Amino acid sequence: MNDTADLYSGSLAPDMAVQKLAASIARITETETIPIAAAAGRLLAGDMVAEHDLPASNNAAVDGYALAADFLAEHPDDDLTVIGRAAAGHPFQGSVAAGEAVRIFTGAVMPHGTDAVAMQEFCTTDEAAGTVRIDRPIKIGANNRPAGENLRMGEMIATAGCRIGPAEVGIAAAAGNADIEAVRRLRVGLLSMGDEVVPAGSPTSPGQLHDSNRPMLAALLESDGHVVHDFGIVPDQAEALTDRYRDAIASCDAVISSGGASDGDEDHTQEAMRRLDITPSFWRLAIKPGRPMAAGVSGSGTPVLCLPGNPVAAFVCYRLVAAPVLAIMAGGTPPALLRCPMRSGFDHRKSPGRAEYLRVRLVTGADGESEMVLHGRKGAGVLSSLTGAHGLVEIPVENDGVTVGDYLTFIPFRETAL
Repeated sequence: MNDTADLYSGSLAPDMAVQKLAASIARITETETIPIAAAAGRLLAGDMVAEHDLPASNNAAVDGYALAADFLAEHPDDDLTVIGRAAAGHPFQGSVAAGEAVRIFTGAVMPHGTDAVAMQEFCTTDEAAGTVRIDRPIKIGANNRPAGENLRMGEMIATAGCRIGPAEVGIAAAAGNADIEAVRRLRVGLLSMGDEVVPAGSPTSPGQLHDSNRPMLAALLESDGHVVHDFGIVPDQAEALTDRYRDAIASCDAVISSGGASDGDEDHTQEAMRRLDITPSFWRLAIKPGRPMAAGVSGSGTPVLCLPGNPVAAFVCYRLVAAPVLAIMAGGTPPALLRCPMRSGFDHRKSPGRAEYLRVRLVTGADGESEMVLHGRKGAGVLSSLTGAHGLVEIPVENDGVTVGDYLTFIPFRETAL
């Protein structure tokens, strides 16, 4: 066995870590009614079903003239008498007989007796005579949006656990929902560890650095719809960390810390978890960066996730493990990572025994095909490698190296998608 395989022996793949931790936690059940305008990012508590057809009646898809297509097919050279006008919100009152037409605008209800709309670009009007001639053949149903085209009564709009996005806000409002029933937002306690870490904006002494993990993780948590409770920076003392964990567990649904997750003399998460009788779920992941991650569940059912201190490792562990676990706990279903086969534009050597996640950008190769190129420096502490990256390349556990032209899995960051 090589050194890497030996070092990572017994470590878990991220998906296995998610399964193991998720099996020990309970879902949030409390719900609240919120306005649809404030629903973006929230999780739907129950299925949302259409209570009526949308649209409620047939309507015009274009500006033009509403008519009966069968009559026009039998009398293609006839001038039709224009007997009225229909606009969105102002339907034509009455019926349209054979040889008649109604001037209609996009979104207007189709008048009784009509089944098609001739586009105005293909019509010749005689305003003095009050007639219109249709210059092209037209089929039944042309430019006629049927009732229920968008939603039919009883049709599912969104399922329980769905994360409401802009599209769901739009369709829910279109279906007449002013409010939705949402799952209560997850309360997540967040803290950083380390004597060397100081808040951004504070002066640093030799050997100190500004805390980037806490604001970065807070932004990730908030973008996932959770409420962040900030427990600050904890010094490298097992007693201090134990006290801070205890406070966070007492007031939050989940706790995330970064730093101190390894097994060195100044790494105290394991000792703090033992003191608090937190049942361990796993320790160490079979990935780089991100190996020294630990997690467990308190007696009250609160998960404690200990992320590595290196910023890139903390980011990767949050995305691959913490985010899906919190999504499950919050009452949702974590979306499957979008994994796209993509050509490598770089060479890279690695040892079997662990999966590696490197930051990449997509570029257009000489042949016009997209390919991945490494972005930034590779270190787990090089936070700048995340800014400007389009996503991660996943290099599998058994892989011993990458050559230009190899196809690997590209996982895009959500920030680079629509």
